[in-house]
Amino acid sequence: MPLLGVNVDHVAAIRQARFTSYPDPLEAALVCEKAGADGITIHLREDRRHIQEKDCLRIKKKIKTKLNLEMALSREITNFALKLHPDDVCIVPEKRKELTTEGGLDVFKHEKELKKIIPLFSKKGIRVSLFIEASEKAIALSKKLGADAVELHTGAYANLRGQSRAKELIRIKKASSFALKQGLLLNAGHGLDYDNTPPIARIKGMNELNIGHSIIAYAVFAGLDRAVRDMKKLLS
Repeated sequence: MPLLGVNVDHVAAIRQARFTSYPDPLEAALVCEKAGADGITIHLREDRRHIQEKDCLRIKKKIKTKLNLEMALSREITNFALKLHPDDVCIVPEKRKELTTEGGLDVFKHEKELKKIIPLFSKKGIRVSLFIEASEKAIALSKKLGADAVELHTGAYANLRGQSRAKELIRIKKASSFALKQGLLLNAGHGLDYDNTPPIARIKGMNELNIGHSIIAYAVFAGLDRAVRDMKKLLS
């Protein structure tokens, strides 16, 4: 059964829409833990559109599970992450104008930057994951660069239907098998919901799924506790 990392960014996004003190992503994180989440994921974006530094510090201090910090290849964010010392960092691509992360990190384009940044985290005992497409070449380079894990981008899979989705699932399965053979931890995420998650969760060797938007959206009607518990049932 894969671990479930719940992303609470969208709780902070609601707060930032009015610049109020509520809803509090820390409170959401604690509810998620109580409901069975195995970890909390947050993305400190360069434009600070949702999660803020103070959220990171408060969540890191209060949660009892692990903290996964998603971050761009930014010197400012890197310096903050090293001080925060989360359990995991997941390096993702980031564009100011995008609504959400669009595709996996181009590890070939950013090879030089990754060579410098990954060792900084490794020296501090922080596990490094790279958010990439389901590509054997990208996986092989991730291993070469010293990453501990890869998180396969499931956005295309989530957006497709029928035979097209089935073909994408096969591609993800092949990439997953290759990642495991490379000795990497296997994670996946993006666009996963209560309908499309089970096939991804059943992939052999899947370590962790990071899911946010669909859980928070479901929580609007069912409550956050039930939303997390129902997703955990799907993973089992």
